[in-house]
Amino acid sequence: MGVRVMVVDEHRLLAEALASALKLRGHRVLAAAAPASGAAELVISRAPEVCLMGTASPAEPGVFEPVVRIRRERPQIAVVVLGPVPSPRGIAAAFAAGACGYVRHDERIEGVERALAKARAGEPAVSPQLLQGAFAELLNPAAPPDDEGSRLLRLLTPREIEVLVRVAEGEDTRLIAAGMEIAPSTARTHVQRVLMKLGVGSRLEAAALAARTGLLDRAALPGQAPDFPGRP
Repeated sequence: MGVRVMVVDEHRLLAEALASALKLRGHRVLAAAAPASGAAELVISRAPEVCLMGTASPAEPGVFEPVVRIRRERPQIAVVVLGPVPSPRGIAAAFAAGACGYVRHDERIEGVERALAKARAGEPAVSPQLLQGAFAELLNPAAPPDDEGSRLLRLLTPREIEVLVRVAEGEDTRLIAAGMEIAPSTARTHVQRVLMKLGVGSRLEAAALAARTGLLDRAALPGQAPDFPGRP
């Protein structure tokens, strides 16, 4: 026996194509509509057994508000989210809103049918592979590429950051002193402190480290306030 299902997706062509495929396989598709302010009302009024709710941004705040309303006003309607390869945050947000399943946009029609059957039966409709990938990312999160640069930047004072920028631009002690209007001996002291804080032994190493970690991209130009992550 086919499932009484409603397809809702922001891409009308995708919604209509999926609805047609499900009809050909014996399911009773009530409607296919692009989500808008009235999407939840439409689903509630038609009262399908299962609603396939499409989204392009599962981790975006508030994207699952229609799911929350559908589950609040018609808890008997099972909602399965149809979306891209999700982040753990996206899967968590979908289930927190009341969805009972998550199906990727690139899933085969047989996979969609299995999700519909599980949702109608009150079972979680999400593939083990999808959960495995989500948990793997949660347990082994990738470090932000600029993490080391942010840490190093917090070690330096605004004055030292300007010195590092000038060192990276190839200025010698005399030019640094002239550009910052300080004595050469003071400029030399600043350079030595920068090298010590960065844990390097030469100006060339300091410049290379700054470029590799993205530190210079976060450093401000002379006269501007530097970007200090985590600092006021």
